[in-house]
This record gives sequence, structure tokens and C-alpha cells, in this order.
Amino acid sequence: MASTASRRLRAFKRWMQSKGFQWSDALEFVDTPEEGIAVRALCQLKEGDVVAEMPKEACLTTKTSGAREIIEDAGLDGHLGLAFAIMYERSLGGDSPWYGYLQLLPYQECVPIVWTLDEVNELLCGTELHQTEQEDKALIYEDWKENILPLLDLAPLKLNPKFFDIEQYFAAKSLISSRSFEIDDYHGFGMVPLADLFNHKTGAEDVHFTAMPSNYESGSDVDGSDNDKSIVKEEVAFDQIPSIDMTASIGANVGNCVGSDLDSSSVSEDDTSMLEMIMIKDVDSGTEVFNTYGLLGNAALLHRYGFTEPDNSYDIVNIDMELILQWCSSAFSDRHSRARVSLWKRLGYSACGSQESEYFEISFDGKPQIELLILLHIMLLLDDAYQKLDLSASVAGNCPESNGETTHLNGNMFPNEAFNMSKKSLLPKRVCDALLSIADMRESLYGLNSVEDDIEALERCSLTRERKLYHSLVLRINERKILQKLRNYASQPNKINKHSSPRKKLKRTTKKTT
Repeated sequence: MASTASRRLRAFKRWMQSKGFQWSDALEFVDTPEEGIAVRALCQLKEGDVVAEMPKEACLTTKTSGAREIIEDAGLDGHLGLAFAIMYERSLGGDSPWYGYLQLLPYQECVPIVWTLDEVNELLCGTELHQTEQEDKALIYEDWKENILPLLDLAPLKLNPKFFDIEQYFAAKSLISSRSFEIDDYHGFGMVPLADLFNHKTGAEDVHFTAMPSNYESGSDVDGSDNDKSIVKEEVAFDQIPSIDMTASIGANVGNCVGSDLDSSSVSEDDTSMLEMIMIKDVDSGTEVFNTYGLLGNAALLHRYGFTEPDNSYDIVNIDMELILQWCSSAFSDRHSRARVSLWKRLGYSACGSQESEYFEISFDGKPQIELLILLHIMLLLDDAYQKLDLSASVAGNCPESNGETTHLNGNMFPNEAFNMSKKSLLPKRVCDALLSIADMRESLYGLNSVEDDIEALERCSLTRERKLYHSLVLRINERKILQKLRNYASQPNKINKHSSPRKKLKRTTKKTT
């Protein structure tokens, strides 16, 4: 198995050399059956070193693929077009200009969209991903049925159906989810060989992917895009790192290793045809060199990339508005619930998400979103206090003052009787009790097994043999630990709890992969 891994890596290196890729001799590519490919430093790498350069024309995009004309004629935009390009190049086998790259890739990444529906329902039940994956699988199937399947019936294209079936489409989508980069305004998103070999580590970025603006002129083949717009978010992020010298000599003895493959004269500062990997901090010899895909919680990591990280401090748990209303209906009438939510919204508050899918965030340390606390306060107000607040809201409007009944802050109106921000009042017991009940309701979504059962199952689980189970357990356990922290938070009413100011609407940890 090791010799097979070595052969495919050697073939990939030969392919890169033939396509004009350049990389530092200070980098070592390690390929193991258990962990896949990793990039390590053979000697110390210094901040500012340019350790790899990738030609844009060697990236697999809708503009470089042999399927470009088909893609454009069919109007396959974005990831849909890129998925078709990957399937098309795979259908060519050894005749594809990207065969040396494609043979290095797995058939598919182990992201939940390629799990069976039974696996999704069993392993992700109760987690932030359960509903998202169900919906995404259905949306991806519809994309294939409406856009790809009709192309197979067009005789002039002579497409081999076995390379464009639904399984192949899901596989291509999984590669795009976990490996694609935004290149520039002309190419859009694409597969960037070499750049996708660097593994992720949250909050520990060593090397940075930088894409320069495209030098293509605006025209009919650019899909009418506006080239004056901000090109690539990676470039913006790079510009915010003042310690890196964009004109650093890339032919220097990178990291004190001699014989770098990079030639200082090969790429000028104004060359927009190349992509670069640049060190943003020093890395010691023998250690792995990490990229970072963003500051993401485990739900997003598993959704997009197929892995999780233990004790990920960016994890959150969402509490759906629907669950809050279920709790409220156990103690109050539907009319009561609707009226209180209406008042809460009139006071200027809102949940995260859209009107069709509203939710509140519980942070990694178990603190609920302040909008949720205020909603619970309003839900639990006595009728007399509610009537006064309702009247005050109608009269006061957006007046930025305190009138004894309410306090205006950041454009929102807080009920003093319920939650006195200025005095940092203790959480009322009735709100704490509500939080405990809501935490129990959210916990019940995980099924009958306790968190202790999940922890024991994780200890018995093999990452290499049971990857899906392993990462789903990490996600479940981390989310359930957050709910326990929420219970601890609500069980300490004598402790002053500090909250952030009301936040703007936020997006869920995951996003659709349509």
C-alpha cells in the first residue's frame, strides 16, 4: 500500500513539473494510507517565504476544462459547472490534461452529503447537521436531475453516462466542498493542485493561499462579470498581514534549505498568472505545515471537509425558535406566545437565520444569545407588566431614552422590570428554570443514549476504520457538553452573568452547498 501511495505521489510531482508548478525543496509531501497526504517542513521555514507557486491555467476550472463549451452552452454556473468539469475530465481517464492530479485525489471525500440517508439519520440525529444534510442531499439530487441528466441524451456530446450519474455527481460535489479555492474573477472557484495538499488546523495557519487579480479583459467570455469588484477574499486577508514582504526573493535559500525549486526570476510582482502559498509565520523543521479553512466549529468542518476537532472552541449549539414556542405552549396558550413574540420583535429584537428558520445561538462556554434571554423575560412577564411594556413600546417608538419602564440601548428597548442591564441584575429564577427546560428539550433530540454513552462509544471507536462514526460522535459530544454548560449557567442564579450587547443576525454554522 505504501509503495502505491509513493507511486501516485511521484506521478503527481512529475505532472506538476510538466505544468510549470514550483515548490520549495524545504517541503516534504508525506502520503500514508491512514492519514492521507500531509506537507511537512524539512527545515525551518520563515515568515514571508514563498514556498509554492501554481499556474492558474493548470488549475481545473470551468474555463480551463475541455468541457468549457458544454458548460457555457448549458448555462452551468458556479459549483454546478465545476462539478461537471471534474466528471468530464475523469471520463477522459489518462487522456485528461489533469490525469496526474486526478489520480492523486480520492474518489470522494467522506463528507456527510455522500453518506447514505440511513447513516445521516442514525449518526447525525439531533446535531446541527441533521436537517442540513437531509436538505442538501435532496437539493443536490434535484440539481443533477434538472441540469446534468438532460445532457446525457444529447447525441452530439457523446457523454458516457457512467461518468455522469448521480453517484459521480455527489462525489464531485464532495471534492469541491473540501478542496476548491476561489481563484479570481475570471476563473471563479476551481481545483488548485498542490494548494489542496495542506491540511487544516483551526486557529493555527502557517501558510496562506494568495490569488492575484485576473489579467483577463472584461468581455463576452467572462460572463459579464464586473472585474472592478473585489477579486478574492484571500488577497484581502493577505493584505492585512503587514509583516509579509510581497516582493521577497522566492529564490532565496528558503528556510535555510539549499536547492529550492523556486527561481527568484520566475515570477514578478505584477505576474497575475500564478497563485502563491506564502508562510505567515515561522515553522520548525519536521513539523506539519498547516493551512486554515477559517475559524469554524465542528458542524461546519464535518459538513464541508469531513472531519472534526476535539474541544473545538468555535462550536455552538442552535436553539430553534420552534423549540422555544414548544416550551412556551406547555405553560401558556398559543395566543400568549404569539403576542409575546410579536412584542419582542416590535422592540427591535430578532433571532438568527431567516423568518422560515429562526434560531438562537448558545456559545461554546454555554452562554445563551442575549436576544433569547430577553424573549424569555417577555414570555414570563406578568400580564400587568406585559401590558405596561406593550403600551410603552407603542408610545415610545425609537426614542433613545429611559422612561422607568424601559431602557433604550443600541436601537433596542429593554424592559427594566425583566432585565436591568445597567445594574447587571441576577438572572430571575423563572428565566433560569426556562433555560433548564429548553436545554433538556434540545438534549432529547439526540435520542436515548446519554452523553456518557457517547463518550464511551468514542473511546472504543477507530478513526481509521470507523471515520463516519468517530467524527459524528465528536460533534455530538461537543454539542452536548455545550448544553451541559448552559445548564450550569442557568443553575447559578446567584452569579452575575455578563452578556454581549444584542447582536445582528448571524448565519448558521453550516451553509447550503447548492
